[in-house]
Amino acid sequence: MTESSAKSQQMSNSSSISHFLLLALADTRQLQLLHFCLFLGISLAALLGNGLIISAVACGHHLHTPMFFFLLNLALTDLGCICTTVPKAMHNSLWNTRNISYAGCAAHVFLLVFFFGAEFSLLTIMCYDRYVSICKPLHYRTLLGSRACAHMAAAAWASGFLYSLLHTATTFSLPLCHGNALGQFFCEIPHILKLSCSKSYLRELGLLGVSICLDFSCFVFIVFSYVQIFRAVLRIPSEQGGHKAFSTCLPHLAVLSLFLSTAVFAYLKPPSISSPSLDLALSVLYSVVPPALNPLIYSLRNQELKAEVWRLMTGQCQKH
Repeated sequence: MTESSAKSQQMSNSSSISHFLLLALADTRQLQLLHFCLFLGISLAALLGNGLIISAVACGHHLHTPMFFFLLNLALTDLGCICTTVPKAMHNSLWNTRNISYAGCAAHVFLLVFFFGAEFSLLTIMCYDRYVSICKPLHYRTLLGSRACAHMAAAAWASGFLYSLLHTATTFSLPLCHGNALGQFFCEIPHILKLSCSKSYLRELGLLGVSICLDFSCFVFIVFSYVQIFRAVLRIPSEQGGHKAFSTCLPHLAVLSLFLSTAVFAYLKPPSISSPSLDLALSVLYSVVPPALNPLIYSLRNQELKAEVWRLMTGQCQKH
């Protein structure tokens, strides 16, 4: 077969794919319904928790600060993540199917990369907010005024959009000729790349490499910032002041650790310990669990947020 005919055959195979087959979460009907109920509970918890945070920040005038403004944006990304991955998994479990359309898969990839990219950018910005608040308190209003915060939030969303557009366009321009079965319960770029039979997938790998370098730069910035933060906190003479500084940093650090550790371990774990059940558990941990846990982590140690959520739930919320 000539090179041109082989290429046309590849393109034909790719264009003939009208849908993908997602990973089945369970083989028996009882387990499928159990997974449906589990995902329903997690998604309701995420919707309730993040919805309360968004409402509390919007409602409470005293929460109109940079920290809570970025937390509101983070809650929006968490809502986006949970609404992208979970509904299709619930539908497939309930109706005992694995299908997702080609366009639906592309939308999955675009939205997931968009929200994850925006979330990591926002977590980096929130680290900068904590750094300025603790290490440069006299310059806080200058460096983090309302206009600066709006620009940073817009940059986070815009970077997530551009990041997502590039990855989605590159991934779905590849010819696919290794079937249409994905080893994941939602559409994810690495699993789609496994179906490619063309060397052009190296473009997407190169783009992933550049993205990893940028993400690593953000991670280095976060580590450096927290080293400076902890050094500054240890120099605070007042025990109460040090405790308050730690209480504002620990939730962000916990959310960041949960977000990064599960994703990094899922992709960088040794092949020797890989198994379908472990891979599935890890994918749930980094894609489904954080959006449900983040509101709990942030509200547990923040008295202002807890008080405003309580006022909201008891109907005492008033705009000022």
